[in-house]
Amino acid sequence: MLRTELNDSLKTAMRAKDTIAVATIRLILAALKDRDIAARGKGNTEGLTDDEILQLLSAMIKQRRESIALYEQGGRVDLAEQERGEIAVIQRFLPRQLDDTEVTAAINSLISELGAGSLKDMGRVMQELRSRYAGQMDFGKASGVVRTALSA
Repeated sequence: MLRTELNDSLKTAMRAKDTIAVATIRLILAALKDRDIAARGKGNTEGLTDDEILQLLSAMIKQRRESIALYEQGGRVDLAEQERGEIAVIQRFLPRQLDDTEVTAAINSLISELGAGSLKDMGRVMQELRSRYAGQMDFGKASGVVRTALSA
């Protein structure tokens, strides 16, 4: 389970005195705790599932990539490097990312499996992609591929 892996990694990073890993994992655990509390308010006493944790980690990486672009525009290379270090730590907990050809193949296979034929089916295809490939692909890019495939 990802929670256990995160807690174990925090302890390991603390023993190794890896300050970037400690700080990043603590940020992940804090965000996870916030989401758990919000989920409890909606009646979910179990907390987040592994798929939801993977989505959280993907969102954290996306935020850091956006920050890197802004820091580089502002000439803050030091802060951009810190964000890159955090991305590297977060990526340890994500499954291997699919490359572009694998993403396209997965999308085409899923479209034929679901019998999707028009843009009206895009929501259904994206929902199924998210459930099957959580943390394995960038769904922003995938939506463009799905749109292109369905409009062809």
